[in-house]
Amino acid sequence: MQQFDIAIIGAGPGGYVAAIRAAQLGKKVALIEKEKTLGGTCLNVGCIPSKAMLDSSEKYDMAHHAFAHHGIEVDGLKLNLKKLIARKDDVVKTLTAGIAFLMKKNKVTVFNGLGSFVDATTLKVVAADETETLLTAAHIIIATGSSVIELPHMKFDGEVIVSSTEALNFAAVPKKLVVIGAGVIGLELGSVWRRLGAEVTLVDVMDRPVAMMDADICKEAQKILEKQGLKFLMNHKVTKAEVKGKKATLTAEGPNGAVTLEADKVLVAVGRKPNTEGLNLAAAGIALDERCRVPVQHHYHTGVGNIYAIGDCIQGPMLAHKAEEEGIACVERICGQAGHVNYNAISWVVYTWPEIAGVGLSEQEATTKGHRVKIGKFNFAPNGRAMGMGEKDGFVKVVADADTDRLLGVHIIGPTAGELIGEAVVAIEFTASAEDLARCVHAHPTLTEVIKEAAWATQGGALHS
Repeated sequence: MQQFDIAIIGAGPGGYVAAIRAAQLGKKVALIEKEKTLGGTCLNVGCIPSKAMLDSSEKYDMAHHAFAHHGIEVDGLKLNLKKLIARKDDVVKTLTAGIAFLMKKNKVTVFNGLGSFVDATTLKVVAADETETLLTAAHIIIATGSSVIELPHMKFDGEVIVSSTEALNFAAVPKKLVVIGAGVIGLELGSVWRRLGAEVTLVDVMDRPVAMMDADICKEAQKILEKQGLKFLMNHKVTKAEVKGKKATLTAEGPNGAVTLEADKVLVAVGRKPNTEGLNLAAAGIALDERCRVPVQHHYHTGVGNIYAIGDCIQGPMLAHKAEEEGIACVERICGQAGHVNYNAISWVVYTWPEIAGVGLSEQEATTKGHRVKIGKFNFAPNGRAMGMGEKDGFVKVVADADTDRLLGVHIIGPTAGELIGEAVVAIEFTASAEDLARCVHAHPTLTEVIKEAAWATQGGALHS
């Protein structure tokens, strides 16, 4: 039986990053992964392939609708969907190979198979050919991630009613696509297929898309995306689905009664659930919480032996970068260092166009927590760089404490918001005031000046409004 200092179950962003950090700190590390390739959902069928398709579809859409404004005329434009998807697959293949290389470089022992507990220190790995391997570890980290939620009245068939995985690989652009769920995944994949020619309708029980974000940002997002051609049916719940041949008929109940929707494809994107089945956690003495997550105490310890858990299988937002930072912090704690994660400085990004991003508290959250808030906003429209790019939609919103001026949150809808939010993350990490952010010298002309102006707006007025 092989012995390790640290064994990690799951090779997604949290697991493989934890493995690298543990190896860097001199530990003998085992990494267990049930899939053929490393990287987890994020790299194989989530974050990375969807962003590749978003980028390709965005370029196609720009060629259709934006190039002419720049004086670029394109004749005979056509879509090669097969090549577009092949490019996406090549991006994934390159990155998964890169992670495999990093494991070899850091001398991490990789076990391909389903990992489960025999007891609190022993793990069993069952490979695809049913070969079993036993290993022991002084410390074990559960990093098994999450998977898509399937609605009981809308079982996935892989053809008409699909998950995000199948929606990355449609053989043809659907004429009508209904997306159930107007969250991050729904907006992103809905945008991909709308740009490529589908008629897309998003249905959600909430009153606004990406409802976990600041309400002003959500409202603006819906307005802009509707102008692009996406249709929204908010405050509606799909209660019935009938599939006949290659078509689906859906019934959505709303405040004014039932609505019938026809679709060639139905993407169910209502959230994700932790991957905790099959781990045999009872053998280790671990009981799941009411949402099938692994309960953890301080520093990701489960309260049982030397077993820890990180990422999507514990409480908190299901984000790849959250899992990565938890993996690093968890390993550093095991090794006697002071690893930590500032949960107030974890950003959200939606890779539509314009992009949507936020960090810290929304205005509504800040008020609920008892802060007396002051708000600063500035639009991208008057910004010189945005104007030159032809990207004038959106704004930056800064939320600060009215008594202390401490920066509480920054929310952006606009071009490259996912990159711009990094500045706000750093500011919140170092407990900056809104004035600190306003007085930082920003290069001109840049999109970052919109953040500066929004911060100035909390001080009594933006400079260029």
